[in-house]
Amino acid sequence: MRIDERIEQHYSELGPQEQKAADTLLDRLGDLAVYNAAELAQLSGVSKATMSRLFRRLGFADFNEVKEHTRSLRSSGVPLARQEGDGGLPLHLAQEQQNLDRLFDTLDDDRLLNVAQQLAEARNVLLIGFRNSFPVALHLRQQLLQCRSSVSLAPQPGQSVGEELAGLDGNDVVVLLGFRRRPDRFQHVLKAATSTGASTILIGDPSARWLASDASLWIECPVEGSGAFDSYASAMSLMSVIANGVLAAKGRSGRDRVREITGVFDALEEIERR
Repeated sequence: MRIDERIEQHYSELGPQEQKAADTLLDRLGDLAVYNAAELAQLSGVSKATMSRLFRRLGFADFNEVKEHTRSLRSSGVPLARQEGDGGLPLHLAQEQQNLDRLFDTLDDDRLLNVAQQLAEARNVLLIGFRNSFPVALHLRQQLLQCRSSVSLAPQPGQSVGEELAGLDGNDVVVLLGFRRRPDRFQHVLKAATSTGASTILIGDPSARWLASDASLWIECPVEGSGAFDSYASAMSLMSVIANGVLAAKGRSGRDRVREITGVFDALEEIERR
């Protein structure tokens, strides 16, 4: 059970001092890494012995185990609010730069060229993204459609994935966006995509690394945020790099499609021209 669930389960059984300590824990779950047990007790207005007793009541051996528990929650994508100042924009910028550095340290031009060529030459491209991954997949589809046809997105609102996978084969490519807090059966979708014979490209944060062996190609893309919520700046940057690579790989046919689409935009007056 998560620490907040444990506190809720036992809260009515706690004494007044323990409840004060529990309230402080709940308020500062996102900040626990910067405290030691004595400092947390002082913030709560209780003794260190009371704080230690609360840890044991909640099923933890000590404060270090509590901190490890909250770190595991954050690494799985659970948004933990911070009471302390988060460093504002400078810390946010530093985290974004770190994410980008980590992303592009694991990539090289040859690997990106391989991805671009696969997406350029495939008969059909299927992009799959659930939950937080869906808008990233949607953005990649919008970019790829500028330079090639037959790019689909799943799951569509109210729809399932099975019918999108049916009929795919070795001429097709499936890109699965698997950022953390994935649906429980995400691995089943990945394996089903692989079983069609299509090439599968898995893109996700480090929590999806254990799934990499089920895909044809794995790209790790960190989404750590400086605050409670994940940031997808590095993911969107990666989508831009991939889309530009596909346009280059398509050559003249890609440029012709861009020109054709732009002409349709003009005819329909869909895009502002100022």
